[in-house]
Amino acid sequence: MPVSYNLMHTIEFPFDNRLMPFISSANIACGFHAGDEDTIKRTIDLCLIDEVAIGAHPGFNDRVNFGRTNMQLTACELYDLFAEQIELMQRICRREGCLLHHVKPHGALYNMAAANAEMSYTIAAVIKELDASLIVYGLSNSHLITEAKKMGLQTASEVFADRTYQPDGTLTPRTNSLALINNTEDALAQSLQMVLEKTVTAVDGSIVSIDAATICIHGDGDHAVDFAKAIHHHFLKNNIHLKTIGA
Repeated sequence: MPVSYNLMHTIEFPFDNRLMPFISSANIACGFHAGDEDTIKRTIDLCLIDEVAIGAHPGFNDRVNFGRTNMQLTACELYDLFAEQIELMQRICRREGCLLHHVKPHGALYNMAAANAEMSYTIAAVIKELDASLIVYGLSNSHLITEAKKMGLQTASEVFADRTYQPDGTLTPRTNSLALINNTEDALAQSLQMVLEKTVTAVDGSIVSIDAATICIHGDGDHAVDFAKAIHHHFLKNNIHLKTIGA
């Protein structure tokens, strides 16, 4: 079972090197919502040490809100926004002598695309044009997964260890007090349920069917290291092994 998490690599987040041994892929901010060329390079270097797959994590150009506020863009604006960030990651990867493995939208862009087929089509089109071998990470059962598959791109349906779910399978908005899971036992229980039962329990108690190809832990979360260690340990006990998607 492949496991990934969101690596929001700004210098305020001290967890990067502690998380690497417990993950198989990392999503690296591309300079718009967070990070810059130096932090991208340093995070890639950490990935190479632990053989962690390198992913681009493009977000809205909105550092003030860390890319977690909805923005309305035209299809052309979205295309350019997404392409610029992936191209930056590609250039740095080439300089470092490594390959970009996957792409996952960040924050509000991720959630908007999950619910919007047109946005998802534009994002998938960018990825296909720049490098059709890149794997698209997207919310399980989302438009992004559907549109990427239509274009012949490889996809990885993503679920979350540290976020709660709505009855329709979307993530609970961060404005809701129930949005985040802050307890290691709860994060572990949800992760095991998603992988072993292919379901998740929504905030209203309903059971939602999901496809769990990769699990996300947000690297900027206070409990990120504890969650990653617990999931890694208990997954091994249940014969669920860390594996890079596509390997």
